[in-house]
Amino acid sequence: MTRQELVAQIKRKKSYLCVGLDTDIQKIPKHLLSSPDPIFEFNKQIIDATLPFTVSYKINTAFYEAMGSKGWEILEKTAAYLPKETFRIADAKRGDIGNTTDMYAKAFFENMDFDAVTIAPYMGSDSITPFLKYEGKWSILLALTSNNSSSDFQLQKLESGNELYKQVLETTSKLGNSTNTMYVIGATKAESLTDIRKIVGEHFLLIPGVGAQGGSLKEVSKLGMNADCGLLINSSRNIIYASSGEDFAQAAAKVAKEMQEEMALYL
Repeated sequence: MTRQELVAQIKRKKSYLCVGLDTDIQKIPKHLLSSPDPIFEFNKQIIDATLPFTVSYKINTAFYEAMGSKGWEILEKTAAYLPKETFRIADAKRGDIGNTTDMYAKAFFENMDFDAVTIAPYMGSDSITPFLKYEGKWSILLALTSNNSSSDFQLQKLESGNELYKQVLETTSKLGNSTNTMYVIGATKAESLTDIRKIVGEHFLLIPGVGAQGGSLKEVSKLGMNADCGLLINSSRNIIYASSGEDFAQAAAKVAKEMQEEMALYL
């Protein structure tokens, strides 16, 4: 998906919501366990119910990889089911070099046709540039995350005086551009968005942490939005586990609709 297409979807739906499919078989409604493929059935109903209110879906691959070959099969089925008009993210957090990175890019961009993949940029440009070879595909780089221990590295100051995450932004923004590179910024780090926008003003930011992790949609939107919106706000548990009963899909749609309606006010 091109940037122009993504922006058009945001404007049409008045939404910059990304629904995270972090599906755990221990948490899905019990009545689904009797179906032939419980996780895929859960994902399918969540996707169908939330589609009017979201422009993006993010599949956290760890939840599927943990189940071995069966999980990978469900991952592929879910990826294939995602509507083509949505921005489809493989949240895989890959970070390697050489032929290994080439194979990761092929897996997610060719075999499963995701629009984007999350990348850990710690190994430098060698871990990023293979993904940037694919036209119309996006690299989403971890920059400033919500977890408590992010300060162990991301906030450390370099000899230049720059914090490490800011150096990541500055260096990688020269490898790609605002049409193929995004950044993960945790919603609980909203106070940093003003500085971040001085470095990557035109880029899209993928922002997890609104909802269950305590991030504020209003604050993130106010500080992080640019002329094209420039934000994808991810919500996973808050939406997909809104109910543990047979009404789980309707409950997910209700939460997604509420978020979309709030987003429409900020656009």
